[in-house]
Amino acid sequence: EAADDDMIVENGTVKLLDLGLARLEINIPFLSEESPEADIAQRRQWSRYWLVDPLDGTEGFIQGNGEFTVNIALIVRQVPVMGVVHVPAWGVTYAGSTTCGAVKRSSDVESRISTRHLSQITREHPFVIVASKRQPAKQTQALLRRAEEQFGGYELRSVGSALKMCEIAEGKADFQPHFAPTSEWDIAAAQAVLEAAGGIVVDTDFNPLRYNTKPDLLNPFFYAFGDKLVNWPLFLR
Repeated sequence: EAADDDMIVENGTVKLLDLGLARLEINIPFLSEESPEADIAQRRQWSRYWLVDPLDGTEGFIQGNGEFTVNIALIVRQVPVMGVVHVPAWGVTYAGSTTCGAVKRSSDVESRISTRHLSQITREHPFVIVASKRQPAKQTQALLRRAEEQFGGYELRSVGSALKMCEIAEGKADFQPHFAPTSEWDIAAAQAVLEAAGGIVVDTDFNPLRYNTKPDLLNPFFYAFGDKLVNWPLFLR
């Protein structure tokens, strides 16, 4: 666990995380942006592995707004089955797994979190879309118009790093469209938290987002939803 900001930027952080995770299970491979490159032939032999981003949200870290995270995910057969998203500047940790659900821990208080259903949308609690500040506006305008048509309004919120999915996981937001490049370690932990809380993450063809399936480690563009029971293809198209 990263205890403070300084630990995140130390050159040895990835090694420290690797050593710490190895104490849990030494035979599970470890992959991050800073790891020695593993080609697809080697990665195909991994039925499970740790996928880690020791600093997600570099812009937030540089700006000092606190919107940066440490992301740790356990991938089993291409699925993120467990994830931890730690926010060092805020002392907040999100965690989730397919078997135990999702929680948020802050100031030594741990509470269950879950996504909200669209039936809970009201004028006082509008449909909330979370997006990066660098999100290409031309690719979101049609979605914003659909939200306007469906709900008579919406709230668009700019949130950094993996915190977008975490906000959906705790019911503070409903939808994240993402049309910018990301790598697998950027979002795997947050996907695990969100799906443990009742949400879902899919590519733009509405296929579940999966990992370690191709030579590169780039994600397709994707959508994250809080209410997985909605017919989202009909809503978005």
